[in-house]
Amino acid sequence: MSSSGAVEMGATNDSTFSHFMLIGFSDRPELERVLFAIILPAYLLTLLGNSTIILVSRLDPHLHTPMYFFLTHLSFLDLSFTSSSIPQLLYNLSGPDKTMSYVGCALQLVLFLGLGGVECLLLAVMAYDRFVAICKPLHYMVIMSPRLCVGLVSVAWSCGVANSLAMSPATLSLPRCGHRSVDHFLCEMPALIRMACVNTAVVEGIAFILAIGIVLSPLVFILISYGYIVRAVLRISSAAGRQKAFNTCGSHLTVVSLFYGNIIYMYMQPGHSSSQDQGKFLTLFYNIVTPLLNPLIYTLRNKEVKGALRRLLLGSRETGQVRAGSRRTRGKLSG
Repeated sequence: MSSSGAVEMGATNDSTFSHFMLIGFSDRPELERVLFAIILPAYLLTLLGNSTIILVSRLDPHLHTPMYFFLTHLSFLDLSFTSSSIPQLLYNLSGPDKTMSYVGCALQLVLFLGLGGVECLLLAVMAYDRFVAICKPLHYMVIMSPRLCVGLVSVAWSCGVANSLAMSPATLSLPRCGHRSVDHFLCEMPALIRMACVNTAVVEGIAFILAIGIVLSPLVFILISYGYIVRAVLRISSAAGRQKAFNTCGSHLTVVSLFYGNIIYMYMQPGHSSSQDQGKFLTLFYNIVTPLLNPLIYTLRNKEVKGALRRLLLGSRETGQVRAGSRRTRGKLSG
């Protein structure tokens, strides 16, 4: 049979796939047990930390500002991002079954690309927010109006979804000639491209071009914004003012560094040029460590969030004490 016929038959077979095999870390069973013991509590803490940020930002009136509006979306993205892949990973780590349905794999790829793209753009939006806060403080509330904030977030979501809708079908439609084993722990674009039995230069080229728009352009914008921010901060005469400004931007800059380091390595070289083992561990870091650290970074470095948490906790305690006191009073009166 000719090679073109084999590819054609492989493409036909691909369309009838019912499942994929996620190899992940199955060649190292001892590592699987260690990873399960680490990832499960890390995932639970990620859910707790990001949910807390969302609740605090929504419930405390002091945090009804553009910065915390964007932070709420970032925490929601982290929750969605980890939940799109970590439960499946935990299932695969816990036993011999490494299968994942074709529909589940496609959905995971769509979510992974979409949510990742939204986060790249949202971090750029947050950098613009910090730029306005530091460089144009007197006009901050006028510039960062609710309408603009909603518009910026909508653009981030729209572009992220468009990127996913462009790349997911192109990746999934690559002929795999009957290959079902994904050398990864999730259905991620570079791993699926490596499975293809045809030349993937066109798909990789499209991925690279889209990565420039979704990954590199926001990063360049962030760096330019922080260039202006640093210049403005250095002009502040008081040391306390400079410290406050750096603290305001430090959390966001730390999150940007963690996020972009992994993304650039993986998605600017999506095909065969990237190391498979390195890709797995970087994706794991990107999936669980970064979303876990984000709430800690914003909580530990931010007095406003810590103050909001204190007010909510004290408010709940005082409410409980008042209710207990009223019950005791009613008991005495009825007695």
